[in-house]
Amino acid sequence: MIKQKATLLLADGTVFHGSLIGNHGTNGGEICFNTGMTGYQEIYTDPSYTGQIIVTTTPHIGNYGVIDSEVESDHPTIGGIVVNSFSDVYSRLDANGSLQDYLVANKITGIADIDTRMLVRHLRAKGAMNAVISSEFEGNIAGLQSELVKVPDMNGLELSSEVCTKEPYYYGDENASIKVACLDFGIKKNILRNLASRGVYCKVFPAKTKLAEMEAWSPNAYFLSNGPGDPAVMEYAVATTKDILITGKPLFGICLGHQILAESCGISTYKMHHGHRGLNHPIKNLNTGKSEITSQNHGFNITREDAEKNTEVEITHVHLNDNTVAGIRLKNKPAFSVQYHPESSPGPHDSRYLFDDFISLINQN
Repeated sequence: MIKQKATLLLADGTVFHGSLIGNHGTNGGEICFNTGMTGYQEIYTDPSYTGQIIVTTTPHIGNYGVIDSEVESDHPTIGGIVVNSFSDVYSRLDANGSLQDYLVANKITGIADIDTRMLVRHLRAKGAMNAVISSEFEGNIAGLQSELVKVPDMNGLELSSEVCTKEPYYYGDENASIKVACLDFGIKKNILRNLASRGVYCKVFPAKTKLAEMEAWSPNAYFLSNGPGDPAVMEYAVATTKDILITGKPLFGICLGHQILAESCGISTYKMHHGHRGLNHPIKNLNTGKSEITSQNHGFNITREDAEKNTEVEITHVHLNDNTVAGIRLKNKPAFSVQYHPESSPGPHDSRYLFDDFISLINQN
């Protein structure tokens, strides 16, 4: 691959010069970093990363290409990628193509050959911020700044209705004994795989679907998916979740779904300094006393003080690095949620028991 120049400009004025990867052009978004050592394809196709530029801390990206079976959505919606060493040559024999061609086909611009360790240390200190990657404004910082101001702030941004399915669809065996209605805020395919493998027939509904439409299908339980954006502005999802809780049917939420469940219980959410994104985050299950190494991807979290004051909510999991709330359970309803990703795509399988807990909760009710 013939290298072309590219520039990365952060909102605080920091500039990095490197080589273009992916599509020639200009992309912007909130820049964040992921500490996972593998699984770049699953990360790039996770709808929760919509509108974000992803810095990977592992230095080698692209070396095993892309394969159709490992995408987490129909197409990536990220704002760009930043890597240290990029390879357009891949070694995996069953790969469908190179990451370079995949990025070009999906019109994603990225930058390589920069000091990602320095960049990540900068983001850890300064926090997540907007940025722009471009191969069109080499040496023209003023031009880059004009593009940067067009990037919306993630605070107050509603994105789930943009990335969710536009029409309901089914997943799994229609003869399965359990039916679960899934509200799609940006659902990952491996969540549906984990449910289907446990004898669940899923019907996936658009984010703004009302309870009456889902109840018409007579589901046994409900699921609130992961997704992008600020949960504090998703009043429609909070209202629907309150209606679901009234039915008394089991409810399970992951990531954004966890935040929506919290909001429906009067627990506020807030934007984190730089978020949790990676495959190596330690979580403690307060009920069992056991620790889990987990996959995480979130820039918002629920407020611990609100959760502790709420007499109807029990904190079930905490993040061992910063003591943030990582899981809750409602004491008077069959509902629970976690802030991390038990479907582990990519990542360790320590937390997949949560899907089994959901099935047990459905059978008990």
